Amino acid sequence: MTIDDELINRVTWKIPNALALVGSRSGDERNAMTTSWITQLSMEPVLIGIGVDNTAVTHRLISEGGSFSVNLWSADDTRVFVKFSKPATYQDGQLNGRDVRDGPSGAPVFDEAIAWIDCEVRQAVDFGTHTLFAGEIVGAEIRDDDARAAAMSDTRMKYGGVKRGGHGSS
Repeated sequence: MTIDDELINRVTWKIPNALALVGSRSGDERNAMTTSWITQLSMEPVLIGIGVDNTAVTHRLISEGGSFSVNLWSADDTRVFVKFSKPATYQDGQLNGRDVRDGPSGAPVFDEAIAWIDCEVRQAVDFGTHTLFAGEIVGAEIRDDDARAAAMSDTRMKYGGVKRGGHGSS
């Protein structure tokens, strides 16, 4: 049975996904990218999984640096995600003009995030277009316990399904 690409896109876009900024670092190079492929993978140890495009700057930085952060943002402020759909600029303690500091692993965490999770990579599995990075939590903070974390459904953004031409990754 052949499934139409458009149907695959429409159905995979209906999967409820959180929306967050993933921070990465290798040496002095830092980046953050918008992501919606985030999940918990294990309870002992507590592992968080993220899917990252194999051609993205973030993929290289996580592979080299061995860590990543997941920065959850308020559903009331989703404009930030558009600014991180391309590689970020790091200058004076800021990524794209947003204040960051190094988490316990060295990956950048955002001061404006409602919560963040810092992870050290324990395993990476290449699944074709994307790699699943499994990271063990080494640090976390909640800054606004009452705020609802942003989800893909809070925006007009869509990601997943069948690869489309012309869309970059960071």
